[in-house]
Amino acid sequence: MGKVVLVTGVARQLGARLVRRVGEDPGVDRVIGVDAVESGHDLGGTEFVRADIRQPVIGRILAEYGVDTVVHLDVTGTPLGAGGRASVKETNVIGTMQLLGACQKSPTVRRLVVKSSTSVYGSAPRDPAVFTETTPPKSLPSGGFAKDAVEVEGYVRGFARRRPDVAVCVLRFANILGPTADSPLAEFFALPVLPTVFGYDPRLQFVHEDDVIGVLRLALHEPARATLNSGTFNIAGDGVLLLSQCARRLGRPTLPVPLPAVTWVGSALRTVGVTDFSPEQIRLLTHGRVVSTRQMRETLGFTPRYSTPETFADFARARGAGPLPPERAARAVDRVARALGADSAADATPSDGGRAVPTRSDAG
Repeated sequence: MGKVVLVTGVARQLGARLVRRVGEDPGVDRVIGVDAVESGHDLGGTEFVRADIRQPVIGRILAEYGVDTVVHLDVTGTPLGAGGRASVKETNVIGTMQLLGACQKSPTVRRLVVKSSTSVYGSAPRDPAVFTETTPPKSLPSGGFAKDAVEVEGYVRGFARRRPDVAVCVLRFANILGPTADSPLAEFFALPVLPTVFGYDPRLQFVHEDDVIGVLRLALHEPARATLNSGTFNIAGDGVLLLSQCARRLGRPTLPVPLPAVTWVGSALRTVGVTDFSPEQIRLLTHGRVVSTRQMRETLGFTPRYSTPETFADFARARGAGPLPPERAARAVDRVARALGADSAADATPSDGGRAVPTRSDAG
């Protein structure tokens, strides 16, 4: 008998891509996709069940299909359709509680994979240069998706204690980017002008959406030899980018804002549709965040195909050039440099018809 895999959040692009790929795995018999709304994406051979994980019906679905592997992707920072922040929080937190309660009662569930975020570490001025999976945050996130992720992980740890027979894997993803990414940070980078905090240039990490699919597939199967896919793992591409580098590569101008006015800017961005531009998101764009991926490589046995700069380059290509594309800016700099060079050469040209005028040192 092959696996019976249930995936939540399949109405989103990421969930739909995952179920299509998992359905092709030879060790999987059935894939059940669950979401509260109809999916507008191709789900391949997935059996779609329209259900709200905030309701007890999820327990009946686990029992009816004999599910042994659950992949919980319905933890997100952006609403789907007309839902607002309150609806997102309910799905993230209440939905996770209901799902874990159903998994706890299910005699067939043997593996649980949960999508989390490196935002659980927060962002603070005295943060370590690099977070490991065991580094405690200097201050817990106080709102937005980051706080939801902290609560979700707390419930998952409780479930793991109550069901030690279930293999639990928590994947803390850095900011997910790619051609079709729909994260809050992707919404921020889509703005025509990027507001930044005056005097700060944070370090950022990204993970490509293709690598997200790859590591989820690895986590939901039995571990390969000499690896372990139970536990908590940071997932990010190699390297870091400064926010200023991101702006230049997108060709978008920045608007430095004094720190006292940042809260007002966050409110304005939420008004124009950047839905999860919470205080925690502002702190990320002030202090940044970098995580260690050693356990991802050595224990989980996963190596991303894309580095952080490569991930951002793929995202930037899909978004198109901004009003200040890097090539145009480079040509402008070159023209200025040539003009300054010509002026310098003119200043150095002798004024006596081309004959060198002896200086005191020449005469000596």
